[in-house]
Amino acid sequence: MSQPDNFDKSYEWKAVTLLGLGFGLVGLDRWLITPLFPAMMEDLGLTYQHLGTIVGVLGLSWGAFSIIMGNVSDRIGRRKVLIPALIVFSLLSAVSGFTGGFASLLIIRTLMGVAEGSFCPTSVAATGEASHPRRRGFNQGLQQSLFALFGFGFAPIIATQLLEVVPSWRWVFVISAVPGLILAIFMYSIIREPKRAAAAPRPVAEKATPAQSPRWRDLLRNRNVLVAMLSLLCAMSGVFVMGAMIPNYLVDFLKLTGPQMGFVMSAIGFGGFLGEFGVPGISDLIGRKIAAFLAFVGAAVFLILFAQAGPNPWLLFALLFVSAFFCLGLLALFTGPVATEAVPAVLIASAIGMVSGAGEIFGGGVAPFVAGFVADQYGIQYTLYLALGGLLAGVVVSLFLRETAPRKVAAAVAA
Repeated sequence: MSQPDNFDKSYEWKAVTLLGLGFGLVGLDRWLITPLFPAMMEDLGLTYQHLGTIVGVLGLSWGAFSIIMGNVSDRIGRRKVLIPALIVFSLLSAVSGFTGGFASLLIIRTLMGVAEGSFCPTSVAATGEASHPRRRGFNQGLQQSLFALFGFGFAPIIATQLLEVVPSWRWVFVISAVPGLILAIFMYSIIREPKRAAAAPRPVAEKATPAQSPRWRDLLRNRNVLVAMLSLLCAMSGVFVMGAMIPNYLVDFLKLTGPQMGFVMSAIGFGGFLGEFGVPGISDLIGRKIAAFLAFVGAAVFLILFAQAGPNPWLLFALLFVSAFFCLGLLALFTGPVATEAVPAVLIASAIGMVSGAGEIFGGGVAPFVAGFVADQYGIQYTLYLALGGLLAGVVVSLFLRETAPRKVAAAVAA
């Protein structure tokens, strides 16, 4: 497919950069709490079950509002959702530093999930609309990769290092709000509403009836949307159980120090960063279906090796890096090109919201809650096997995906 006439490549890269930084700050604000939690447990009298509940409730509200606000942004536009959401979740991250206990922290994190869930599908849809079709998978993966880099890569390092120089963990939350407020100003000046009438044609997974407005029943009848929802649930079970429980697993079970824990945890961020544009980018070449299958297998194998490793920070880092590469790459693949290519243009953000919302509610919401229960009742080391079960289920579910990658579809048509 040739590049569409009058395609604005300059705006493409500006938009991908800003939306990627925004998604990175979503990851930072969301996951800053887990490396701080050992300090917060002592100060606020919290337990593993509290940790799982705090992580899970944000996932539940994120998932619900991904579904709702993805559809809303299809109706009212991207900017009216993106910029307010960015401002709100940045301010709420700062407010987390003033919490007095579990109840207030639960309320704050629930509201953060509302704002971050609104930002997620809208930003991924905006990235896809700003991208040339041949670069859609790579660009959407690149945008989402900063979630892993900031949330799992930088957050543990920033949190553990700031704890050495600020009076308490509360100040870490306050400092984290500043970048988001600055980014909102740049986004207001640069991000445009899409001109859908001029958009390049996209392959779709199934024949869809043109619609004048978003229709939910079109999503629920679409095979790839349903498969993507189930697949993302499986992948998120792995990602969010690892993200929530591994810090305490490393400190309490393997007896690593705080800085060693921060180093090992950063592997999720750096591996996930490469995976979130690597896996969708590879899928542009080899196809969405085979990329999803191989990524699920790779994530499961290296998580098994991680669970068997002893207290060797470098080995733990390497194994977690590779597992995260595949695991977070799956998140970008299913919420990015798979969801985008499954539906007509008028339903893009609705599809992304439906896929990411279902994954968040069950994989990002319910799974950490269950993991917290398992950790309290049986031992934190067994939470890794909960994550592994989700990844193995994903191996099977991915086999039902219908191929939509433009390169593969074009080759099939030519043949």
